[in-house]
Amino acid sequence: MRYAVLGTGEVGRTLAGRLLELGHEVTLGSRSRDNPVAAEWATAAAGRAHAGTFADAAAAGEVVVNAVGGRVALDALAAAGAEHLDGKVLVDVSNPLAFEDGQPRLDPVESDSVAERIQRTFPHARVVKTLNTVNCQVMVDPRRVPGDHHVFVCGADPGAKQQVTALLGEFGWPAGRVLDLGGIRSARAVEMYLPLWLALFGRFGNADFNVEVRRAR
Repeated sequence: MRYAVLGTGEVGRTLAGRLLELGHEVTLGSRSRDNPVAAEWATAAAGRAHAGTFADAAAAGEVVVNAVGGRVALDALAAAGAEHLDGKVLVDVSNPLAFEDGQPRLDPVESDSVAERIQRTFPHARVVKTLNTVNCQVMVDPRRVPGDHHVFVCGADPGAKQQVTALLGEFGWPAGRVLDLGGIRSARAVEMYLPLWLALFGRFGNADFNVEVRRAR
């Protein structure tokens, strides 16, 4: 498939690189067509790798991945263009990380989420929230963490969630370890997990960890 990955940071490049390895065509989008990071990535990968603006990427992609920070997601997607998002699966892996007096906090939190804001702003996009509860390396290689740990999906469109679950399977997440939390409002819960993730990161000193949900039989 043709994927648009919006964002040239570590998350975006990691996802884009793995999609290439899986045989997909990827356009890495940024604010400007001459972004040196995107250009270097596309040149190094060559072949099925391309670089362009957010709009270039979204226009080229059959599926759009939002890998920019949660607080700038709406601006990036506005630059991508609603006409390039309509009807497409839009995978949101962002977190609403903000800083106040040098300390991390969430914005929005509790009564809203980045994913919900994206869905409201782009009502014809098929938004699915996923992967924001793990480090980007674990996103594309869950084997880094032993055990039957889980990842989550949230969204209003069952078909879009099914398509994203299949993509997660390509990344190495078996369907049984992908927990569907329901509608897009459930994104509030997974976005509010970030402070706990940060505390665990501080405790362990690395990002190779995840949660496993166990139920009584």
